Amino acid sequence: MSIYREYDIRGIYEKELNEDTITRLGYALAEEMRLHGEYVAVGYDARSHSPILFEYLSAGLNAGGMKVLGMGMVPTPVNYFCNYQDFDGMTSCASVMITGSHNPSEYNGFKITINKAPFFGESIYALGRKIETLAFPQKVARQVIEIDALSRYKRFMVESFGHLRGMKERIVYDCGNGVAGLAIEDIFNELGLTTKGIYVDPDGTFPNHHPDPSEEHNLEDVKVLLEKEGDIAFAYDGDADRIAVLTHKNNIKGDMMALLFALKMKNPTVIGEVKCSQVMYDTLRERGATAVMYKTGHSNLKVKMKELHADLACEVSGHVFFADRYFGYDDAIYATFRMLELVYEGIDLDIELAQLPKVYSTEEIKVKTTEKEKFLLMDQFKKLLKNPPVSFPAIREIIEVDGVRVIFEKGWGLVRASNTTPVLVTRFESTEQAESLRYEEALNALIQEAKNQLKA
Repeated sequence: MSIYREYDIRGIYEKELNEDTITRLGYALAEEMRLHGEYVAVGYDARSHSPILFEYLSAGLNAGGMKVLGMGMVPTPVNYFCNYQDFDGMTSCASVMITGSHNPSEYNGFKITINKAPFFGESIYALGRKIETLAFPQKVARQVIEIDALSRYKRFMVESFGHLRGMKERIVYDCGNGVAGLAIEDIFNELGLTTKGIYVDPDGTFPNHHPDPSEEHNLEDVKVLLEKEGDIAFAYDGDADRIAVLTHKNNIKGDMMALLFALKMKNPTVIGEVKCSQVMYDTLRERGATAVMYKTGHSNLKVKMKELHADLACEVSGHVFFADRYFGYDDAIYATFRMLELVYEGIDLDIELAQLPKVYSTEEIKVKTTEKEKFLLMDQFKKLLKNPPVSFPAIREIIEVDGVRVIFEKGWGLVRASNTTPVLVTRFESTEQAESLRYEEALNALIQEAKNQLKA
């Protein structure tokens, strides 16, 4: 059951993701999908074992009565894109992306969409319980129909951003040997933009650096390139649903990207996660936008976007979701061109960011624990927070949308259990650096006390 996570299915190839498990997964998923149609679009990332998992999954889907539209190696957004396309009368009612995202090369996983909605949470856990009781399905004739989804996606992007032809800015980018390079390079070339990329060729061993642009040390090479040859830089994670944007002055996080993107939207509804800066929420509201705080996780945000008919959503880590002029999922390639569009229209990104209130924010700080204990630790932490020590900073409000966001007089601190790894995630922000450190020390002391009480 450990491979069934809150947002997707993830594990180590062969040890956990083997022919037996994945064929049965395909068979069980087919039962869910058959209620909506007969075709499922399946793509995979650059990992060496992804094509093998594709064969296992397809065998199970076929045995369960589904026909597979095979798109080969593609970025995750291309997989999502297929849910909105017709291929010679074949329309997929679901999609599965085989990807380990930004995890080490021995990992892989499955991101599932059914009827244009993410398949996650209790649906995944229930599927896991069901799969454990299933026998290995009987093999049937292979029904995999190859489709060229990647070319259609690239054509859509070129048509959507044709007005960017002639941009003079020098663009540099780092694909991290993930799958972004399969699309982004051709789109840049078709638009005649001045670009230079590094680590563009897909290689699932990730020989140059780990494909996670939310970690500062993974951006070192593209920063050097930006300094020498660029005006703006982009970096992508392993499956191209997360983005980093860099100027000569700023590493623009997802929440600040949302503020920039919202500049060209009229009274938008924007959804952020609990790790987003208070500056984002306050500034959006000052501009007449509706700003909503919600749970972390790409699946959670997609569902909330649809519920609220929101225009935009973001995570600090670089997931950016556009329903404005797009389909409402996280797409780092599409976000690239929306950012370039702002520059093309004369917006100076650095000047816009310099005008925002100054705050002192930490990166995500991870507190190691175990899968078994992390939620127990959160429960104990919440109990202690109800009656904190006398020296504890004054609390104005406690928000429990996802974990605990404690609002203090001059900032906030967040503590939440990660849904994907055995850690608590913390983040702190204040208008004063000393206060940010004080909030961090106070909440960390409470976490340590909760740990001690659990051990006792």
